[in-house]
Amino acid sequence: MKKINVNLSQNPYPVYIGSNIVDQLNKKIIKHCKGSSLFFVIDSRVNHYHGKLITKIIKEFPNKTGKFIFNSTEKNKSYESLNHIYEKLINGKYGRDTAIIAIGGGITGDIAGFAAATYMRGVEYVQVPTTLLADIDSSVGGKTGFNFGGIKNIIGAFHQPKFVLIDTSFLTTLDKNELICGLGEALKYSFIATEALAKFFNLKFKSLLQGEQSSIAKLIEESIEFKSAVVESDEKESGLRKILNLGHTFAHAIEAEQKNLIKHGQAVVAGIVCSIFLSQSLGILNPRKEKEFLNAVNLFKGSIKLKSPNADKIYRFMQTDKKNRSGDIKFVLIQDTGKILLDISAGKKLVLDSIKKGIEVFA
Repeated sequence: MKKINVNLSQNPYPVYIGSNIVDQLNKKIIKHCKGSSLFFVIDSRVNHYHGKLITKIIKEFPNKTGKFIFNSTEKNKSYESLNHIYEKLINGKYGRDTAIIAIGGGITGDIAGFAAATYMRGVEYVQVPTTLLADIDSSVGGKTGFNFGGIKNIIGAFHQPKFVLIDTSFLTTLDKNELICGLGEALKYSFIATEALAKFFNLKFKSLLQGEQSSIAKLIEESIEFKSAVVESDEKESGLRKILNLGHTFAHAIEAEQKNLIKHGQAVVAGIVCSIFLSQSLGILNPRKEKEFLNAVNLFKGSIKLKSPNADKIYRFMQTDKKNRSGDIKFVLIQDTGKILLDISAGKKLVLDSIKKGIEVFA
């Protein structure tokens, strides 16, 4: 088992990574959490494949436990689902000595984390991610929230977990779309981190897509090492942490315009393509690097399909992005591997042209 520490000044925590380590969850909870009661929020698909194991783990905990099985879709990442969790907690008389345990992908972690951030003004919580996207990205960093009014993650809070436990054996039951989703976020890391990670990602893409365990484990470890360093430098996303949003301003709007018919990581790939085109149009990215980056994106061709995308609608959704300032859309753009520019503005025509070029790749 590998341990990576997220060394925040006020709420440091470890990330445990290994295969078949979920049976150590109770031991880690007792070690890191003060809560004497546990409330589990469990993705329904995870419960389908791993329910017996999770039930066994829950029964082994010596004190009070409860659970909520959550159908984790973007539609259900909602105030209504949050209310169901609150009702379960209140009706079960769970107090401030409760720890909420999220077992599932990014949607499950986000909504369970927000419930933990707000129930009784904040209780402890633990992330047990079960998808590649959640493993490498959303489980670390303390971002929690839910969708409202068709806008992704528009309501949320920063609330750090007590620890993260990543068991790569959960990934063996993922379908290809979920792996593609995780690899979409990994593509982002290959652009914003180091040349070594970019080379590894391109070289091992087929192995990663096939779920080859040693390649997956290395990708997770490298991604968490990088993200941890970024979060340590900028916990609340006031500066450096914004680099993690490469492609996301476009991606969230594409998800909304597509009515969530594609997954977040797939939309991130499309969003990154749009960002590449916009970076080149603004003279930030030279044509040689543009070609190199687009070659990496081409690894996903055939695995991502947008249904009749409308550039104007995508642009309108972008105008509601939570990262905007004074009504101005702000972009994270790329100059080179590891060289990212923040809070860049661009004219509507250039943005629309970039959207049109980007969605054409996957339409």
